[in-house]
Amino acid sequence: MTRTPERPAAGESAATRSLDGLVFVPVADQAPGQVGRRTRFAYHEQDGTVWAEYRGGDVVRGHLVGTRAGDTVDFRYVQLRLDGTTASGHCVSLVRELPDGRLRMEETWTWESREGSGTSVVEQALD
Repeated sequence: MTRTPERPAAGESAATRSLDGLVFVPVADQAPGQVGRRTRFAYHEQDGTVWAEYRGGDVVRGHLVGTRAGDTVDFRYVQLRLDGTTASGHCVSLVRELPDGRLRMEETWTWESREGSGTSVVEQALD
């Protein structure tokens, strides 16, 4: 069953809506060993602090922690992959609202534990 996301309250925008309790999923797979469409991010937010747990696909367990100012989330992440290796990096995400009321984060990330950087998009899950 597909659940319709709750519409924001009057006067509430993507920049003011809390991420707390929301689940996000990538819209596309990344390279092997990174997050993919089977990865689920469970977000929490309180007083400008943001954190999440994530897992799925090639990621056994991942954590992110950072801050939020308006529509910008700035965080560090660390993850354990299926092959037993770990990786960490830095990401800045812009929070946007989709026409159906769900939130979308447009991410720009850089690995800190190895070479590489890129962009990705996650959207609030429907289920």
